[in-house]
Amino acid sequence: MNSDTQALTLARFKSVCAGYRRPIVGPVSFEIMPGEILGLSGPNGAGKSTLLKALTGVARVFSGTIERRPDLSVAHHRQRPELPPELPLKGRELLALFKVDLSAMPLLLTPLLDKPLSEFSGGEFQFLQSCACLGSNSNLVILDEPTNNLDVQAIEALSGLMDCVGSDRSILLVSHEQSFLSRHCTRLVELA
Repeated sequence: MNSDTQALTLARFKSVCAGYRRPIVGPVSFEIMPGEILGLSGPNGAGKSTLLKALTGVARVFSGTIERRPDLSVAHHRQRPELPPELPLKGRELLALFKVDLSAMPLLLTPLLDKPLSEFSGGEFQFLQSCACLGSNSNLVILDEPTNNLDVQAIEALSGLMDCVGSDRSILLVSHEQSFLSRHCTRLVELA
């Protein structure tokens, strides 16, 4: 690999074994390049979410290394996003925290903008948070099962945002929906 390619790489996993009290995934090696949508695929319990958490520092790396580009900024949509009940925000205010340009957001979000987060359904919050991550300025967007609890219209709106990733940003996508992965991913890493 030449030095130009190394300079562009957003993150590189080199023989990573990760977990919490003990390793549960690995060794795994792959890199994330700008402009791509990289999918992580595999059965439940294969360690997909753990690898994402290792990248963000939540899970422990037992061996191997994760190299991050110095200017790496990450927006992480978790598999089961939890909304703290004491957070008195509306949808519009959460998007403002992510510095999202509302004009670039799908019209499907409009009814959620002035709704208090405490009144959101699970699917509504899942959709809002996915849109917030995709609309952020982060150069790496991690989407862990973003289609959970979403209806067909929300999945299509989310797909539209993903299709506009741009050449300077990347998406690291985890999904059990093979058709969703096939539709969006430029590359897949299969975990056994």
